[in-house]
Amino acid sequence: MSHLQLFLPCAAGVENLLADEVHALTGLAGDDLLVGRAGVVVRGSWREALRLNLHSRLAQRVLVQLSHTPYREEADLYQAANAVAWEAWFTVRQSFKVELTAQHSPLKSLNFAALKIKDAVADRFRDKGGARPDVDTQRPDVRLFAHLTSTHCTLYIDTSGEPLFKRGWREDKGEAPLKETLAAAMIAASGWRAEQPLYDPCCGSGTIAIEAAQVACHIAPGIRRRFAFERMLAHQPHVWAQLKDEARAAERASPVTVFGSDVAFRMVDFAQRNAERAGVAGAVQFRGGDALQRLPPADTPGVMLLNPPYGERIETAGVAGRVQRGRERAQTDGEGDFFTQLAAHWKKHYAGWSAWVLTPDLKLPSLMRLKESRRVPMWNGPIECRLFRFDMVAGSARRTAPPDAPAGA
Repeated sequence: MSHLQLFLPCAAGVENLLADEVHALTGLAGDDLLVGRAGVVVRGSWREALRLNLHSRLAQRVLVQLSHTPYREEADLYQAANAVAWEAWFTVRQSFKVELTAQHSPLKSLNFAALKIKDAVADRFRDKGGARPDVDTQRPDVRLFAHLTSTHCTLYIDTSGEPLFKRGWREDKGEAPLKETLAAAMIAASGWRAEQPLYDPCCGSGTIAIEAAQVACHIAPGIRRRFAFERMLAHQPHVWAQLKDEARAAERASPVTVFGSDVAFRMVDFAQRNAERAGVAGAVQFRGGDALQRLPPADTPGVMLLNPPYGERIETAGVAGRVQRGRERAQTDGEGDFFTQLAAHWKKHYAGWSAWVLTPDLKLPSLMRLKESRRVPMWNGPIECRLFRFDMVAGSARRTAPPDAPAGA
């Protein structure tokens, strides 16, 4: 268990941020830490796999690679899966599930391919011990992942279980909540430092603010949840207990207050309850209020970080949206009005602040009549987004020539 090849999948666009995080957590670099497509490859130990589960804010899972073989047909997949010593990882009394992804695979049915891998795993247990483990597609004890390219099959065992964005504290949430891993990626991309104020004026159930508060308090994101590796044969409880003790010893009081607000007081209540479960109720401050009216929550300029509503959800952010039959009309003047007014409000009241806005609308800068200083590609699930940075200076959202200016000025 001292020489494992791990794969940490992440949202597209987050790979380099994740590599930086893994380096900071483990010290690995060079050939031991490689940036791949939608994830990073890590060559490390079992202990490092546990550490990454506990501390990574950006990875979706921590997978151990067990096989990488060429294939041409389903029979090759069966042989590859049957050759893996699954009995070294879990027992016949534990249930399992096979999940398969593919990129340019020549096979006609991926469902049939997954079935062949499942049969190979079960048959190996039967051949070794006379019994087959059960398959559970809903709540398996062990998750196995297979990825097919045009020529190769890679098999993994998942040490995380539930995806790592499930931190264990967000029980109250609204519609279309932002995943904790993507909120953490926004924080990392912004370069926010814990001595700066951070404010989310469209906080919803508080995900961005709570993630930031945990960063400021040095709270490990996985400290409040369970993991699949705790049920595996390789698990060493004393090693895991030591890692958790070290994480708890590193916790501290936040040097700064993190702020969030939302026009819906119901969401403010949700955010406050989530903050209490996350252990940061004393480090984050939530208030109700319209994003178009809230003044800066701190005396010194800081960072605004938000995933604002758009289209049909604009009415939940501010009063500029034009409601029709109780819902906001998507892609209408109401959307432009909201963002134009939001930019004007920021320029009037938030001079010196930087605002980072995650949106799928690539035309957002023109809607806000602002020039972005940075744009970072990120994917919110299947949705391609941009994280725009706007640096606020005093003035109106649109500069106009004085009445006596010559033509063409």
